[in-house]
Amino acid sequence: MSTPRNVVVVGASVAGLTTAVTLRAQGYGGRLTLIGDEPHTPYNRPPLSKQILAGTWEPDRIKLRTDEELSHLDARLLFGRSATGLDTTARRVMLDGGDSVSYDALVIATGVTPNSLPGAHHLAGVHLLRTLDDALALRADLRRAPDVKVAVVGAGFLGSEAAAAARRMRLDVTMIDPRPVPMRRQFGDRIAALVGRLHTENGVSMRCGTGVRRFFESGGRVTGLELTDGTRLDADVVVVAIGSVPAIGWLAGSGLGLGNGVECDPTCCAAPGVYAAGDVASWHNNHFGCRMRLEHRLNATEQAKAVARNVLGENRPFAPVPYFWTDQYDAHIQAYGIFPADAELTVLHGELDGGHFVVAYGHQGRVVGVLGWNSPRELRELRQLVVDRAPWKTVAPPSPAVLADRHLSASIR
Repeated sequence: MSTPRNVVVVGASVAGLTTAVTLRAQGYGGRLTLIGDEPHTPYNRPPLSKQILAGTWEPDRIKLRTDEELSHLDARLLFGRSATGLDTTARRVMLDGGDSVSYDALVIATGVTPNSLPGAHHLAGVHLLRTLDDALALRADLRRAPDVKVAVVGAGFLGSEAAAAARRMRLDVTMIDPRPVPMRRQFGDRIAALVGRLHTENGVSMRCGTGVRRFFESGGRVTGLELTDGTRLDADVVVVAIGSVPAIGWLAGSGLGLGNGVECDPTCCAAPGVYAAGDVASWHNNHFGCRMRLEHRLNATEQAKAVARNVLGENRPFAPVPYFWTDQYDAHIQAYGIFPADAELTVLHGELDGGHFVVAYGHQGRVVGVLGWNSPRELRELRQLVVDRAPWKTVAPPSPAVLADRHLSASIR
């Protein structure tokens, strides 16, 4: 495959910018265009639900590159512009306003779009949390008065972190989720129960096992919620954090495979000359033997680097061991691997009730994930179990029946 002369990257967050930076670092000297639908220069998203929301950081601190560094990319920067369509035959990206951009190679890095709730979008005081503008608007609302009541709908990564940030501001916080414990989908019941206890101990009122039926309002501003169990909650501010969907609407009719994201092969290639990276990419990870789509900061960086090299002809499968983390109160939770819903779990270090531990997750006879709670050093040492796909029997304790058999055998001897 010849080196493309004209590369277009759609999406100017971590994955998109990293793709552009890596192309130049690898010696690409052709035309480069970076398109982003936000007016801001590229910035880091994880601090939005933590440091930016809490007010300990200001926006300049999360910029990924200074204006001078961006100028050194020698790229056409189209910020505040949205892609509206893709013609893979003519190799053109259509933009809002009616114009278009041609490409030899295209990288799709448009990320995700947050889900909302019916009746929420028009109410003052109801917030999504995806962009810098979202975070600043929410922060301003949280500071309206010292007795603001906050309802966080959704107890995944984003909702849990937003709830923790609001509690650090000493606000009255209620977290609502239809699952019985927060972060159940991410970590399974046993670890999720510990996350729930962490929030309760820090003063969050947990309303798990229920959802939102409707909003109450006065003068166009939210005043409360009715839950599906009939409970009414007063709320001055509502954070809706109920997950997201890949931002692929603009690709309808393009001929690309669009399932849970842009469907790619193991090299992150979706069609001749078309690649995807970051939250929007669905690709087959050969290490785990399954298709995955990850909404993790580090994956966006590493996948973008791999895609840039593949655009330039390397054509190597991207098969990482995913890594992600969340900080809530005094808990630093880090994880490597994948965490299937039906995985087994065993403790490798510490105790679950001790505040410092590492657990392993097993699936289909292999170690597929390890998670550490305030145990970064021990977790790094045990990460290799996932890299090696170690047999589960080498880390899991014997079952009670096996222990009984061993005791009987010893007695006979």
